[in-house]
Amino acid sequence: LAEKKNMASSVLSYEGCNFFRQRVVLATLSGRPVKIRKIRAKDDNPGLRDFEASFIRLIDKITNGSRIEINETGTTLYFQPGLLHGKTVEHDCNPQRAIGYYLEGLLCLAPFMKHPLKAILRGVTNDQVDPSVDTLKATAIPLMKKFGIDGGEFELKIVRRGMPPGGGGEVIFSCPVRRVLKPVQLTDPGKIKRIRGVVYSVRVSPQIGNRIVESARAILNKFIPDIYIYTDHMKGSNSGKSPGFGISLVAETINGNFLSAELASNPQGQGSPVLPEDLGKNCAKLLLEEVYRGGCVDSVNQSLALLFMTLGQQDVSKILLGPLSPYTYVQRKDLHSHFLTSLAIKVEACLKVLLVHVIGIVETLPSFLQ
Repeated sequence: LAEKKNMASSVLSYEGCNFFRQRVVLATLSGRPVKIRKIRAKDDNPGLRDFEASFIRLIDKITNGSRIEINETGTTLYFQPGLLHGKTVEHDCNPQRAIGYYLEGLLCLAPFMKHPLKAILRGVTNDQVDPSVDTLKATAIPLMKKFGIDGGEFELKIVRRGMPPGGGGEVIFSCPVRRVLKPVQLTDPGKIKRIRGVVYSVRVSPQIGNRIVESARAILNKFIPDIYIYTDHMKGSNSGKSPGFGISLVAETINGNFLSAELASNPQGQGSPVLPEDLGKNCAKLLLEEVYRGGCVDSVNQSLALLFMTLGQQDVSKILLGPLSPYTYVQRKDLHSHFLTSLAIKVEACLKVLLVHVIGIVETLPSFLQ
C-alpha cells in the first residue's frame, strides 16, 4: 500500500509536445500528476497550441478537482488530475484539429466515469489529420463492445458535418459506465467478408460523391463482391461552414474485426484541388494496405485496445497486431510509467504481425475506478 501511495503522489516528468494528449489521458486514469516541460521551447511561437489548451479544458470539464498550471510562456504544464465525473458536457473544439482528436481521449476515459457521459462536441468532423467521426463510429465502438462496454445509451451520432477550416459540425457521444472490463482473446483476424463505407460531401455538388464511390469500387470489386458505400450529402445548416468531401472505408472480417482507411479533400484555400476519382482510388488502396498489415485491429485503434487490456481484470489478454504505429510504440513505455505494467510482445515472423500479451491491473487502479 505504501508503494501505491508513493506512486500516486510522485510526479511524472516529460519533455516536448509529442504525445501530449496521450500523457494527459494516462495521468487522468492513473491519478498521477504529470509535468510536461519544454513544449516547443525552440519554436518561433513557443508553448501550447490552441487545440492543446482546448483539450485540457475538455478534460477539466469531465473531472472534478483537477489542478492545471501553465507558465507565462506556455512551455510548461503541470497537471494534477481530479476524479472522473461525467454527466453531460458541451465543448467547442478548436478547429485546428478535428473532433476525432478530442473524441479519442474521451473514448479512453468514458467507461470509467462516476456517471454516464454524454458529450456534445462542436467543430471539424472530418479532416486529413485526425480519425474522422465516421471511422471511430465504425471501428472504435465495436472494439469497446468486445471489452464489455455496452448497454444503456452507447452511441456516436453525427448531427452536423463540418470541414476545415470553418468547421461547424456537431457530434453527440454517449457512453455507459463500466468499471470492470472483460479480458479479450483476439488472435485470429479472419478473412474479409464485406466492405462498407460512407462518402460525405458538404457545400459541393452531390455528383462528387457518386464519382468517389465509382472509383473506389473499381479497385475493391476485384477482391470481394459484398461492397456497399453510401453517400451522405448534407445541406443547409447541417453542412457546416466550409466546402469539402471525403470517404471512409471499413472492412469487416468473419470474426467481427474491423479495419479502416479514410481520405479527405484539401481544406478550402489550402493546397491543390483533389479529384474525386483520385480520392476514391487512393482510399481503396489504403484499405488494402491496412488489410495486408494484418492484425485484429487497425492502426487507428491499436492504442485503445492496449489501454483497455491494461485496465482490465487481472487476467491475460491477447491480441494480434500489425506493425505498431509511432503513437502505440510510445504508449508501451508510458503505460509502464503510469501503471507499472509491461506488455509481452512476441513477433510472429511468418505473418509479420505482433502477438501482444497483457495482464490487467484492475486492483492497482485509483479508488474512483474500483
